[in-house]
Amino acid sequence: MARSAIQFQKGLSLRRFLRLYGTEEQCEAALEKARWPDGFRCPRCGGHEHGLVYGRRLKCYQCRTCGHQATLTAGTIMQAT
Repeated sequence: MARSAIQFQKGLSLRRFLRLYGTEEQCEAALEKARWPDGFRCPRCGGHEHGLVYGRRLKCYQCRTCGHQATLTAGTIMQAT
């Protein structure tokens, strides 16, 4: 049987992956850093200041300039997941 190129590709080991992204908080922090490397930026007006809206399933960021609300996955391939 041939060795699976997908299963044995170079990259993160499962142990390292779990160390980096093993909890919901770690995943959220990594996604926030990837989406907004220089801090929050409103997709509508470009504002930097924001507040957090809780009480929903996802943490929601609300721009203090225009009031637009965005989640970490809104407008990405992961939207509605």
